[in-house]
Amino acid sequence: MFSYASTLGGSKFLRIFELYLKGGGMPQPPKNTKDFSALLEVVKALRGPDGCPWDKEQEHSTLTRYAIEEAFELSEAIDQDDTPALIEELGDLLFQVALHAEIARQEERFAIEEVIEGICEKMIRRHPHVFSDVKVSGTTEVIANWSQIKAAEKAAKAAGGAAGAGGGSDSTAPNSPPSDPVLFDIPQALPALLRAHKIGEKTERLNFDWPHVSAVMEKVDEELAELKQALAQESPERQAQELGDLLFSLAQLARHLKVDPEQSLRQTNQRFERRFHRARQLAAQQQLNWMDLSEEQLESLWQQAKLSE
Repeated sequence: MFSYASTLGGSKFLRIFELYLKGGGMPQPPKNTKDFSALLEVVKALRGPDGCPWDKEQEHSTLTRYAIEEAFELSEAIDQDDTPALIEELGDLLFQVALHAEIARQEERFAIEEVIEGICEKMIRRHPHVFSDVKVSGTTEVIANWSQIKAAEKAAKAAGGAAGAGGGSDSTAPNSPPSDPVLFDIPQALPALLRAHKIGEKTERLNFDWPHVSAVMEKVDEELAELKQALAQESPERQAQELGDLLFSLAQLARHLKVDPEQSLRQTNQRFERRFHRARQLAAQQQLNWMDLSEEQLESLWQQAKLSE
């Protein structure tokens, strides 16, 4: 009778069998999953020779959408004040960081330690009122110092890049016009409403802003009037432009009111969805066919849904 054990030798066969019982050459999960190093072990295993086919195929570019999605899911958990969800979504976002770092390590570009070192040094550098003897009077001064330090960092990077390229331009001086037509260092992939808010923050620091809320409100009224004119002219192109102008102005109004427009709109979306679902429930309870209801009946159900809250 053929014996697989005899072809290998007794001791070698026993060793292979022992490995088989322990999981063979398969990656073993870390014992202490509360330690940060455990996450790195998991990610390395997923990207390893015996890892997950999907994880091994990923690149920085293919993972971009997931980082954005996880950030939005984290935002939703915060909005809902859901502690278990907050823990989970923070973990999902942290996994994205670890996965990107592991891809870079495999490509011999950088390691997770460099990511940690970079953010630690940046936070220390931008908080001299915490880690040095700089004195601040409050949050406003902290933000002003942060902006100045950040601008100095970018100027140093630009100067270093120019020197490396053999250039000597002094276009990074505070009062000189930017050489790059893209003035604001704000990611294009940000939601448009949030990006409009951040553009306003940038221009405010550059002394280009409305002096008070009432002036912004006048601008909102002006843009609304122009949108109405565009609607009367039945010009789709101008209607889209004027609607964009109105939305931008509303984002600046939110900034002056110290309101996060993105969060405000998310909350409104949630409130609308909740009330709409309730109105549909009320219609069903009254044995009404939703699709056959008149405007007056729909409005009545909507008001009932609002009152039920």
